Amino acid sequence: MGVTPLIEAEGLAIGHRGQVLARDIAFAVRPGEVLAILGPNGAGKTTLFRTALGLLPALAGRVRLSGRDLAGLSRIEIARAVALVPQTLHVPFAFTARDVVLMARTARLQTFGRPSATDRDAAQAALDRLGLGALAGCPVTELSGGQRQMVLIARALAQETPLLVLDEPAASLDWGNRHRLMERLERLAAEGLGLILSTHEPAHAARLADRVMTVDSAGGTWTGPVSVALQPDRLARLYDLPLDRAEITPRPLT
Repeated sequence: MGVTPLIEAEGLAIGHRGQVLARDIAFAVRPGEVLAILGPNGAGKTTLFRTALGLLPALAGRVRLSGRDLAGLSRIEIARAVALVPQTLHVPFAFTARDVVLMARTARLQTFGRPSATDRDAAQAALDRLGLGALAGCPVTELSGGQRQMVLIARALAQETPLLVLDEPAASLDWGNRHRLMERLERLAAEGLGLILSTHEPAHAARLADRVMTVDSAGGTWTGPVSVALQPDRLARLYDLPLDRAEITPRPLT
């Protein structure tokens, strides 16, 4: 038998208040695999993530986490199976990077529990894993955009889940920080984590992904090999571009 997927969707339809945004969604991600999701703004990528995390109900079909039906799991069980990395970090106060990462440990605490030395060690270890250990005591309000994005990933790592979902993680980063982010994500996948990320950069999918899922503006979805998904004619249709504008760099710069 094969390895049980960390997440699996079958016949999934997503949307709000009964209005379908996308339908017939099917994919699976196993340990060490990366699924990249491409599609225009408004096609439903963030809604898909919220549905996969149990924050929105599926309009049809099902999602399973490590073989267990999402609909039957508690919030704590979901938080121990999958962690979300949002696009940006909104922190109203000058919490330190360590404090922000430590917040993720609530998924591991008992009701009304307080963070223990083990939790603090896990938060520090997550920062160290991403090369941010020296910044643990710095207020996140004083960090660069690239550093804040890495803190978000460290916070997700501190949940100690086997699967990370990243919502356009490179959207606000400059070219250098995008390159460093891709290196970190490659390393995490090589360590055995499953990754799902949405991106507007087909070159990121070419670099990281094992498979690509596309979500078009009409709600149609397709999942398949990277080499097929990134064909210029398919990208041109997906993003409503002239064919000559849909070429991507065949290999990322190193």
